[in-house]
Amino acid sequence: MAKTKSIHGEWSSRFAYILAATGSAVGLGNIWKFPYITGENGGGAFVLVYLGCVLAIGIPIMIAETLMGRRGRQSPINTLRDLSAEAGVSPHWQYLGWMGVVAGVLILSYYSVIAGWAIAYVFKAFFGGFSADAAIVKSSFDNLVASPGQLIFWHSVFMVATISVVMRGVKGGLEKAVLLLMPALLALLFLLVAYAMTTGEYYFQGLSFLFSPDFSEIDSDAVLTAMGHAFFTLGLGMGAIMVYGSYMPKGISIVKTSLYIAGADTIVALLAGIAIFPLVFANGLEPGSGPGLIFQTLPIAFGNMTGGWLFGVLFFVLLVFAALTSSISLVEPIVAWLVENKGVSRAKASVISGGAIWALGVSVALSFNSWSDVKIFDKTIFNFLDYLTANLMLPIGGFCIAVFAGWLMHQKDVRNELNLPDQQYEIWKFLVSYIAPAAVFIVFLHVLGLF
Repeated sequence: MAKTKSIHGEWSSRFAYILAATGSAVGLGNIWKFPYITGENGGGAFVLVYLGCVLAIGIPIMIAETLMGRRGRQSPINTLRDLSAEAGVSPHWQYLGWMGVVAGVLILSYYSVIAGWAIAYVFKAFFGGFSADAAIVKSSFDNLVASPGQLIFWHSVFMVATISVVMRGVKGGLEKAVLLLMPALLALLFLLVAYAMTTGEYYFQGLSFLFSPDFSEIDSDAVLTAMGHAFFTLGLGMGAIMVYGSYMPKGISIVKTSLYIAGADTIVALLAGIAIFPLVFANGLEPGSGPGLIFQTLPIAFGNMTGGWLFGVLFFVLLVFAALTSSISLVEPIVAWLVENKGVSRAKASVISGGAIWALGVSVALSFNSWSDVKIFDKTIFNFLDYLTANLMLPIGGFCIAVFAGWLMHQKDVRNELNLPDQQYEIWKFLVSYIAPAAVFIVFLHVLGLF
């Protein structure tokens, strides 16, 4: 059944695919979310749990999701429909594709609001809005978040940029964007690490917080958060890796590229922590200060630096670009489905999808201010969507992907896609069939108080 090529096109090379998939993975999750959830969950022990989740769960499932995408060569929904028929199992498995697409839509609805903060900070930096005074920086951030008009405006700007890239297709839009933006982001991150090293004792305090484990800080919620973030940051269970895999040429190794992508993604997250936590301690801030952490630490550092306004502009521009490489992968699955199933042009599909996500994002923006009293299960709209997707939908999606690839697909088809020596194949098969689904299942039972 395996198709030779997607109707949407292909990546031009292995390098282009690696950069695109790394761009999908590397984004706000690494630079915005990883530092603050590490801070909230005690530092080093959380990092170790997170790395364990990436190795034992994330990478095997990334391989599974990629091979499913390349074999199906369509949107996740249609891929699951056809792979179910090929495997001779229930057609209801296509709802796994739907869940991934919906998760991506929900994530982008709040992701774009946070990316809007980054755009606003580009202009703050350019016009000298950063200060060495922590109280002034905090007040500036609080004023931004309290303004419905500003949040909706910057959210809208980011969504327009996302739609503009996706409209241009695989090579003309997605590939061109990541080939330019990802190397630039990495270069600036190394500069920030170099600056953090100049903070003396605070640099070593930051390293100690990040890499010295205290397992008394870890509970079941922390483990669930670590597992959810492994899925979130690798882009698993949301259709992005599956649809990007559908554009992968046949001769490229799925396993090697998955290892490169997971490795690059993890390195970026750790570098972000190494750059940010020394600045947190040097300025007397709390590492567990939540989603606003990066917007209340780096501006202080830039306010202290000679030429800090320039570094500030560059950093937040590239943070926006990193967010953009992820956002285009989140909207791509639903765009691909509309093109395949509704016969609309890519441009029209991009506008329809982006418009729906924008509308949902407006409610997220308002949840920080005017609608802050609106609660779903005692959570604001933003916190609810974040918890629902990262801690529930993505792990459940990953669990189902592992079961489908490990137990339901014909193994000759899986072997054909992976093209691995027997021993390496058996290691992956064991991880994806037993370890990954069991780990997800046990964590859920523990959180529910049943284990």
